[in-house]
Amino acid sequence: MTAGSTTEPRDTERPGAPGPAGPARVVPTWSDPLAIAGSRLVGGPLGRHALVGRARFWTPLRVVLLLAVAVLALSWLGKSPCLQQYVTEDGAPALDWRDGRQYVAMCYSDTVPLYGLENLDDPGALPYRDPWFENAGEPDERVRYMEYPVLTGFHQWAAARVADVWLLASGQLSWLPAVLPVVVHFTVSSSWLALAWLVVVWAVHALRPSRPWDAALVALSPLAVVHLFTNFDSLAVAAATAGMLALARNRPWLAGVLLGVGAGFKFYPLLLLGPVLLIGMRRWRDGGSPAPALRTAAGAVGTAVAVNLPVALAFPTGWAEFFRLNQTRPADPDSIYFALSYFSGWAGFDGPLASGQTPVVLNAVTAVLFALCCAGIAVLAWFAPRTPRLASLAFLVVAAFLLVNKVWSPQYSLWLVPLAVLALPRTRLLLAWMVVDAFVWVPRMYYYLTPENMGLPPDWFLAAVLLRDAVVVGLCVLVVRSVLRPATDPVRAIGLDDPDWPAPGPPRPVPTAVTA
Repeated sequence: MTAGSTTEPRDTERPGAPGPAGPARVVPTWSDPLAIAGSRLVGGPLGRHALVGRARFWTPLRVVLLLAVAVLALSWLGKSPCLQQYVTEDGAPALDWRDGRQYVAMCYSDTVPLYGLENLDDPGALPYRDPWFENAGEPDERVRYMEYPVLTGFHQWAAARVADVWLLASGQLSWLPAVLPVVVHFTVSSSWLALAWLVVVWAVHALRPSRPWDAALVALSPLAVVHLFTNFDSLAVAAATAGMLALARNRPWLAGVLLGVGAGFKFYPLLLLGPVLLIGMRRWRDGGSPAPALRTAAGAVGTAVAVNLPVALAFPTGWAEFFRLNQTRPADPDSIYFALSYFSGWAGFDGPLASGQTPVVLNAVTAVLFALCCAGIAVLAWFAPRTPRLASLAFLVVAAFLLVNKVWSPQYSLWLVPLAVLALPRTRLLLAWMVVDAFVWVPRMYYYLTPENMGLPPDWFLAAVLLRDAVVVGLCVLVVRSVLRPATDPVRAIGLDDPDWPAPGPPRPVPTAVTA
């Protein structure tokens, strides 16, 4: 591409105007305010006579994936201070988390402490079968099991076994670096998390081939920089986004299988079934077929059962640990309930709770609030002037779940990244949200450091949480507006109905480039 003329296109050359072969390629320097402003640094917007899509190697997908790799490397460097080793007084190597290093350097990752806490360092232990004791020898001693869904649990276990092999091999082969098993465990686990994020970027690009910079926004997300290796959520995000792509390509059974597999990593991919069924019902009411929605739901439920049933039958107590923990845990500091309680002095719905006591009222309140949000989204889908896009409803459902839930772990925000880009592709707005959301990590780390250790008081962290929540609510309002006023939807403005839903009849034409 060349950037020469800054002359605006004529009405018949509007970027994204549908042509005889379908929607045209959207030119960002003609339509996106941020791209227009940035292009002035390199000569202005794309000119009339520029040739688009002629590069043999540097295709938009390869460029976007390269950007994603750069972000993955930056994210890895952000966690690297927590992988440093030192030699103890007795000459043994140890992980250097002295003096709150994981908080001061803001490199904390659950992968590191879970290696020891969840019995992964024991080669003979099997997740969900073998327990360990929390607070062993204390009055509040508790039997614990792997606390994650089954595929995430076995992902951690497999990475730990690779660490065992590395440790054995490094003792036999002098050219292998001798590192702590937990560092190898983190490295192996993170390699799969990185591959999963590349799948997310690829799937978003495949869903929006006429808008490749949407995938670039996912690739360059500040949330990916901060949280990609904080936990294991990119595995679930990859399965969910790939499931949306399979549905868009009219493969509903595969879409259901991918959503069911995603539920084996984290529960949230099953939340997408609600929007899928709502779109199916609305299209059935308008004369379409509900078959894609029903097949996707059946495939997802069947796959989720198939993934969980063997473990549930073999080790029912260990399998149920994930559900028990989510029932008994109180409001996390990242939740709106904790923030409101702190700033107002309110004791919470259940009042003071003993350790391990279930917050029954809080659980009921969060369930009712989420049900009300889903009911409102269902009404919106049914009475909207046009059938809403799947990405719009999916973003609203997942955002509502996070906003009213008693837990919003920082890496959960990754769930929203592809959905937000697909639902509301407005670069400046989404970048502003991502920066605010990623910034919450800073006061969060220094909140855990505590003021006694030169950290921050809770006020800073909880104020950042409320600001993030307010920004997400604002995004929800804009998505609802795009549903009620389809003319404001950037995706429908380029001639697409719903690129995330299988098109009836012949396959949807491949977008072509606009040349001027």
